[in-house]
Amino acid sequence: MTFPHHAVLPLALAVSLASSAALAQQAAAPASPQVDRARPVQRTATDLPRVQVNANDWRKYLKAKLVHQLSEVDGSRITVTKKATITHLDLQPTVIDNNLDQLLARSPGVLVSQQPTPTQFNLGYRGLGNPQESEYVLVMQDGIPLESDWIGFPTLYAMPLSQSLSDVELIRGGSSLLYGPQPAPVINLVSRRPAADAPSSFTTEQVVGNHGLYSTYNTLEGSSGPWSFRADMAYVRSDGTRANAGSQRRQGDLYLAYRPTAQQLWWFDLHAIDAASGDPGRLSYPQWRADPSATPTPYNRDWVDRHQLVLGHNREFGDGWLLEGKLWFAWQDLASRSASGALAAQPLPNSTTLQDEQFRTRGTDVRLRRKWGRGNAFTIGAVLFHGDDPFRQWTSRDLYVDRFDRNGKPRLVQARSSDYASVFAENVFRLPHEFHIVPSIRLERERVAVDETVKPPFLSRPLIDEADARTVPLLGLGIGNDFGHGNETYFNVSQGWRPLRYFDMASPFANIVPGRAPDPSKALSWEAGVHGVPVTGLYYDVSLFWIDFKNRIEAQHINVTDVIEVNTGDTRHRGLEGQLNYDFFAPTVLADRGEHLEAFANISLLDAHFTASTIPGQVGKVPAYAPRYLAKAGVTWRVEQRVKLSLTAVSAAAQYWQDSDQPFGSGASYLPARIPAYTVIDVAADWQLDRNLRLLAGISNLADRRYYDRVWQTGLEPATGRTWYTGIALTL
Repeated sequence: MTFPHHAVLPLALAVSLASSAALAQQAAAPASPQVDRARPVQRTATDLPRVQVNANDWRKYLKAKLVHQLSEVDGSRITVTKKATITHLDLQPTVIDNNLDQLLARSPGVLVSQQPTPTQFNLGYRGLGNPQESEYVLVMQDGIPLESDWIGFPTLYAMPLSQSLSDVELIRGGSSLLYGPQPAPVINLVSRRPAADAPSSFTTEQVVGNHGLYSTYNTLEGSSGPWSFRADMAYVRSDGTRANAGSQRRQGDLYLAYRPTAQQLWWFDLHAIDAASGDPGRLSYPQWRADPSATPTPYNRDWVDRHQLVLGHNREFGDGWLLEGKLWFAWQDLASRSASGALAAQPLPNSTTLQDEQFRTRGTDVRLRRKWGRGNAFTIGAVLFHGDDPFRQWTSRDLYVDRFDRNGKPRLVQARSSDYASVFAENVFRLPHEFHIVPSIRLERERVAVDETVKPPFLSRPLIDEADARTVPLLGLGIGNDFGHGNETYFNVSQGWRPLRYFDMASPFANIVPGRAPDPSKALSWEAGVHGVPVTGLYYDVSLFWIDFKNRIEAQHINVTDVIEVNTGDTRHRGLEGQLNYDFFAPTVLADRGEHLEAFANISLLDAHFTASTIPGQVGKVPAYAPRYLAKAGVTWRVEQRVKLSLTAVSAAAQYWQDSDQPFGSGASYLPARIPAYTVIDVAADWQLDRNLRLLAGISNLADRRYYDRVWQTGLEPATGRTWYTGIALTL
C-alpha cells in the first residue's frame, strides 16, 4: 500500500509515537518469572509521566491573512515578499455607478483623480506620474491589460462595472516582474465566476438616484456537470451635475467554462463595454468659484467602445506542475468631438475636431509553475503582444458633427503599431528558520512605429516616419521571514520601467526636431515591511518604500515653435505605507453567528522630489500629484446573508498639479499651483430582506464637499457633489 506524500509525515509520526509507547511499557515491566499458568497472575498498573501536547492550527492564521492579501503562491504567480493587497467585494456593500473612491477604499496609496465622465479613468500611485488616463498604473482584468494599447498608448478609457467584479488586487514591489511594463503598481480586477457546483440563478438589480441616475445590472449564471456559465447585461445612464455631462454605458459579458476533469479547465470570456458622454469642459479657478456648474463646451462629446475575447486553459499535471495559458483579442474605438471653450457672451468657435483612434490588439500569456521540495515553487513564462492603432482627425464647421461623419477636412492621419515580447522566471526557496528568498528575472523587448501621411496644417515639420526598439532586462529579489503566528517580515528590491509611447517618439501636435528617441523611464523600488495577524480579528501591514524614477520624458522647447522629446530628469519617492484592519466581533461568539464589525484604515505618507533635471531650478521641486499624505478609513457592519453597512472616507493632502509647482495663467484664466486638500465621506448599505430580495441605498460625498482634484493646463474638473441612490436586487 502506498500513501500520498502529504500523509507520510503524520503517519510516520503516529507510528513513532506508538512504537515509543510500546517500548516504554516493555522497559517499565520487570522480567517475568516462571509462573504456574493454573494460578491467576497479579498485574500492577504503572503511571507514566504526564505529557501535555499543545498544537496551533496554522490554517486559521492563513485564512485570516487571505482576507486581506494574496496567497504566497497563487496559481502560477509568486507573490510572497511582494506587497499584495486584495479587496473582496462580497464583504462590502454593492458599488454603484463605478464609484472609484469606494471601490479602492481598501487599496492603500491609490490616488483617484476625479473626472465625472465614464469615458476616462485617472489613477496615480506614490507620485510617479500624472494620473491622466492612468498612464503610470497598469490596470488589468483577469491578468489581461485594459489599456487602449499596453505599450504604445497605455491609457485607461474603459473599465468594467464594479458589480461584475469579485476582487480588486493591488500588487506593488515586484509587480513589473510579474506582469511587465509600468513602474508600479498593478491593479488587477478579478471577474466574478460561478462555483463549479452552483445552481442556476438569475439576479436583476434596479437602481435610481439623483441627477437622473438609472442603473440596471442583470446576471444569469450556474453550473451543470463539467460546464459553468455566467452572462450579464448592464445599462447605466445619468444626466450628470452639469449641462452636457449626461452619459450612457452598456456592458455585456459572457463566461463559459468546461472542466473535463478536476485537473483541467478550458474557458471562454467575452467582454463588451460601450460608453458615450458629453464633455462639459474645464474651468479656470475664477470660473469655478463663480459657478462650478458652468459648461464652456456644450457641444463636445466622447465615445468609447471596447470588445475583448479571451480563450484560456489551466491544467495540473501532477507532481506540482501547473500550466496557465491565455490568448486574447481586443478591439477598442476611442472617438471624440472637441472644440474650444466659450462661456456666455463669448463668441462660439468656428470649427470642431473630430477624432478617431482605433486599437486592434492581441496577445498571449503562458506560465508554467512547479512546486517542489517543502514549500518551494518555480515559475517560468512568456508574453507576446501586438497592436495596430490607426489615428485620424478631421475638422468640421458643424460643432455637432456626427461621430461617423467623414466629410470634414483631414487634419491628421497616422498608422501606428507596437510589438512587445518578454520571458521571465521566478523561484521561491524555503530556507531553515522560516526564511524564504525569491529571485526574479524578466527580459523584455518593445518596438513602436509611427507612419504619418497627414499632419495638422499649422505645423512646419516633415511628416513623421519613426520606429524605435528597446530591450530591457529586469531583476528582482525578495527576502522574507515568518515569525510568531501568521506574521511575516518582507523585503523586496525590483526594477520596473515605463514603455516608450507613440507620443514619446514624436508628438503629432508639435514641431518635433528629428533626432534620437528618448530612453525609457525606469524605476528601482525598495520596500521593507511586516504584516500578519498577531491576534484574532487584527490584520496589519506596514512598510517603508524608496523609489528612484529616472529618465522622465517631457517635451522641451528649443525655440518658440520647435520642441524635442527628451529625458528631463529624475525623481525620488520615499515614505511609509500602512494598513490596519480589526474586526471587533471576531474574538466573540457573534462572529460564529456571522456578524462582524470591522474598522479599517490605511495611509500613504510620501516625500517626493526632483533629484536631477535639465530644466533650470527644477531640482528639489515636488512632482505633480504627489500629496504628502493619502488616508482612507471606514467601518463596516456585516451580518452574513442579512446586512452590509459601510461608512468610508478618503482624505488627501494638497498637491501640485504640474511639475513646475507654479500657477498657470492670470486673470480670468488663472489656475492655482496646488490642488487644495480635501476629505470625502461615503455611506452605502445592502439589506437582505429575505433569500430573494435585497435593498440597496447609498450617499456619496455625504457632506456635499465642494472641491476638485483634477487639473490640466486647459482648466480644472469640478468634482461631483452629494449624490444618492436607492434600489432593489431580486434573485430567482
